[in-house]
Amino acid sequence: MDPFKNIRPYTDAEVAEVLQSLANNSSVLKALIGLQFPGILSKVPFLKFFVKRNLTSQIKNIQTIDDYQMIFKDLMEKVVKESIASFKVNGLERLNKNDNYLYISNHRDISLDAALLALHLHKSGFKTFNIAVGNNLMEETWASDLFRLNKSFIIQRSGGTKKEIYSGLSLASQFIHQSIFQDNTSVWIAQKQGRAKDGIDETDPALLKMIHLSERKSQHEAHYFNTLKVVPVSISYEYDPNDQLKARELDLLQANSEYLKEKDEDLKSIANGITGFKGNVTINLSEPMIFAEDDGYQMISNKISQSILTNYKLHASNYAACKLMGLDFTQETFDAEEITQAETELNQRVQSLETGARSKLLEQYANPVIRQIQST
Repeated sequence: MDPFKNIRPYTDAEVAEVLQSLANNSSVLKALIGLQFPGILSKVPFLKFFVKRNLTSQIKNIQTIDDYQMIFKDLMEKVVKESIASFKVNGLERLNKNDNYLYISNHRDISLDAALLALHLHKSGFKTFNIAVGNNLMEETWASDLFRLNKSFIIQRSGGTKKEIYSGLSLASQFIHQSIFQDNTSVWIAQKQGRAKDGIDETDPALLKMIHLSERKSQHEAHYFNTLKVVPVSISYEYDPNDQLKARELDLLQANSEYLKEKDEDLKSIANGITGFKGNVTINLSEPMIFAEDDGYQMISNKISQSILTNYKLHASNYAACKLMGLDFTQETFDAEEITQAETELNQRVQSLETGARSKLLEQYANPVIRQIQST
């Protein structure tokens, strides 16, 4: 019996059945149409029929996970070409192609953070990884299916009783251990639950406790994380396609107003993140970390956070946001024209926002600068 059957990535033997189920699911077809052609479903008769026929035709050529990932690879290359001005990944020389790692990353975009790194690893001859995804994104079974076809595994972080959640976290811990030490596959996981919508990247000690659950009785925290070969990952986008949505949410939360997600909001964020302009994007990889013998969860999380912060690539948009907030820090990376252009772009992005949300949007971009200065 496979203990991970309900959370692990799908296997080659499961691909055909899962894809056929997706093609026959009216919710999938509606979502695909809605994301590509908002508001058009009721205006074009038989559109769902034609989308289904096209989808059914395409999946005939997908027999394995590798087949699926090649299609996903083509999609990601299109994303880089059409929505990113420049894309750089630094630090691969610090890694060994034959080793397995636990990539712990800051988290800004639901799907792209891991996908962009996986794309570059694949093109550079490195192994890709299994991707940890919270079950909060899995309101629909078909959404879970799409992620699991792309080497994702599910972590139960919400829903059910405390006992059920603990059992789910323990299962995820076991799966991470098996992936790295038995299946010869690296793992990517965000440094905390949810995206850093305020631009502040901090590693949650609770995440480390979850990862350590399966081995906590046999290995000290520091020893176990040393064996996992933790690689901190810093990803930075010059512009975030979802910055306005994040700003509105943070403003409501600060005002103690309840923020209720719209139906399929996460899926819309995924689509917007994929298609929206991101400017320059940089991923910086640290070398695998070595923790001191007496390091506990808090110290390990602090060290990972510091590595991610130190390696975070600052863009003109970050300094422009500081300037618009009245925090004009000295820097020599960008000239006056680049800062002015970034100011113009940010001013356009805040035009449609209320005063509080405007501040939250600028803080998203300014906080990485402020944090780097505070840490030195």
